[in-house]
Amino acid sequence: MKKQKPSTIKILYTDSKIPVKQVYQPNKKLKKEDPGKYPFTRGIHAGMYRHRLWTMRQYSGFGDAAQTSKRFKFMLDKGQTGLSMAFDLPTQIGHDPDSAPAEGEVGKVGVSIASLKDMLTAFDGIPLGKVSTSMTINSTASTLLSYYIAVGQSQGFSSNELRGTTQNDILKEYIARNTYIYPPQPSMRIIGDMIQYCAKEVPQWYPVSISGYHMREAGATAVQEIAFTLANAIEYIQTCLDRGLKIDDFAPRLSFFFCCTIELFEEIAKFRVARKIYAKILKEKFHAKDPKSMQLKFHVQTSGESLTAQQPDNNIVRVAIQSLASVLGGAQSLHTNSRDEALALPSQEAAKIALRTQQIVAFESGVTKTVDPMAGSNYLENLCDEIEDQVLKYLKKIEKMGGSLKGIERGFFQAEIRQNAYRLKKEIDANERILVGVNKFVDEVETKQNLLRIDDSVGIKQAKAIKKLRSSRDNTKVEKVLSKMQDAAESDANLMPHILDAVKSYATTGEISNTFREVFGEYRPKEVF
Repeated sequence: MKKQKPSTIKILYTDSKIPVKQVYQPNKKLKKEDPGKYPFTRGIHAGMYRHRLWTMRQYSGFGDAAQTSKRFKFMLDKGQTGLSMAFDLPTQIGHDPDSAPAEGEVGKVGVSIASLKDMLTAFDGIPLGKVSTSMTINSTASTLLSYYIAVGQSQGFSSNELRGTTQNDILKEYIARNTYIYPPQPSMRIIGDMIQYCAKEVPQWYPVSISGYHMREAGATAVQEIAFTLANAIEYIQTCLDRGLKIDDFAPRLSFFFCCTIELFEEIAKFRVARKIYAKILKEKFHAKDPKSMQLKFHVQTSGESLTAQQPDNNIVRVAIQSLASVLGGAQSLHTNSRDEALALPSQEAAKIALRTQQIVAFESGVTKTVDPMAGSNYLENLCDEIEDQVLKYLKKIEKMGGSLKGIERGFFQAEIRQNAYRLKKEIDANERILVGVNKFVDEVETKQNLLRIDDSVGIKQAKAIKKLRSSRDNTKVEKVLSKMQDAAESDANLMPHILDAVKSYATTGEISNTFREVFGEYRPKEVF
C-alpha cells in the first residue's frame, strides 16, 4: 500500500469534532513499531480500516446446493462482502450422500456437495471472479477447491482470477476436530501439493488457513491457541521447503483463522502478539525477505462455544463484544455468529442480525478512525508481554519434541487442551465463572425460538441425485481418470491436476476420497489417557 501524501489523507473527527490522527504514538517503545512495518504488532497495513474495512464474511451452508445459493444471495444483498461456505459431515470426510456413513447427516451441519453439479448450483448467478470465497474444508479441500476452479472456468474466469481461501489445516483436525480421513503424512503431502499448485495456477488463492479456532473451542487458552497454531504453521512451512519451494514464493499466501472469545483485552492482545511472533519466525527462522511473507493475515470467527441455548438473545451482546475485540485486534475478515447457533443452524433473520452487528461496529462505533487505538494501554501492553513470553515457551517445548507432528503423535496438544477444558468446566459448575442465563440470572420460562430445521428429506433427495448422476455420465471416462489419479497418488506427482480432471469428469466426492483411501489408508488415532 503506497504511503499517502499528508494533503490527501482524509481528516476524520469524533462526534465532538475532535480530529482523529491516523496513528497515535503513546510512548517511545511503540514508535519503533509502526503499523504496516515489521514486526506488524500494530497491524499489517499502515492505514488499516481507515483505508479499507475488513471483509464481512458470514459463514453459510445448509441443506442442498440450491438452499445454500439462496442464502448466499440473501446475505450479499444485505451487505456481506465475502462468502464463507460450510459443508456437511459427509462432504468433509469424503462420503457420498447415498453411502451408509452419510445416513442422517446429509445437509445437517452444512451444504452437501457431492459432485461438480452441486457446486455449479451453489454458485449459479454468483460470478466467482468478482467475489472472495472461504471454504471451511480440510480432508477433502483439494476436491472442493477443484470444484471451485471448474465452476469459475465454466463462468469464463481463469484460475488466476479466483480469490478466496481453503481452510485445509489437517493438523488441527488430529488435535481438536477429528474430521480427518488419511494418516498425517499423506495428508501433509496433499496440502503441499495444493500450496505448490496454487502458487503457480491460482495465485490469488490462500491454499491453507492455519486454524487456532477449533483448538480454542475445544478448551485451549488464548496462549495455547496462538502457540499451537504457530507450531502448526512452522510444520506446514517446513513441508513446503522440503519439497523445494522458496519461502517468499508461497508464504505470502498463507493465512490464519482464530477464535475470539469474550475476554476483551486478552483477545486484543492475543492478536497483536500473534502478528509479532509470526513475523519474527518468518524472518529469523525461515529467512523470508518479502515483507508480505512476514504478515500474519487472519480471519476471525466469534466463539460458538461461548453461546448459550438459555436466553439466546443474550448471544447478540456476546457476539458484539467479541466482534469489537476482533476489530481492535486488527482482523482482515470476520464472521459473527448468530444468536440461535447454540440451538440450530442460523435462521435467515438471525444471520442478518449477526451481519448488522459487524456493520454497526464498522460504521457507527468510531473504532475504525485510527489504527491500533488500544496501543499504549498499560494493561494491554502488559498482557501482550505476558502472552508473548508464554507462547515462546510453548514453541520451544514443541520444537524440542520434534515439531507439531511429533507433539500430536504423543498426544501433547490434546492433553493440554483437555486439561484446560476441564478447569473451565469446574469453574462454571462451582459458579466461579458466571454465565448469564446459565448459572446466574436464570429465567424459568424460555421464549420459544423460530429455528431452522433440516430434515432427512435432503438426504433422500441428494442420494437420488447422485445415483442419477452416475447413470448419466461417461463412466468409462470416470474410471480412466480415477485410475490415473490413483497412479499419481502412488508416485510423488502433484495430485491437483489429476483431481481437477476427476471433478470435471463428474467423479464424486466419495469416489475421489475412496481412491485415495485405497492408497493412503485411513487414520485411526491412538488412545491418549
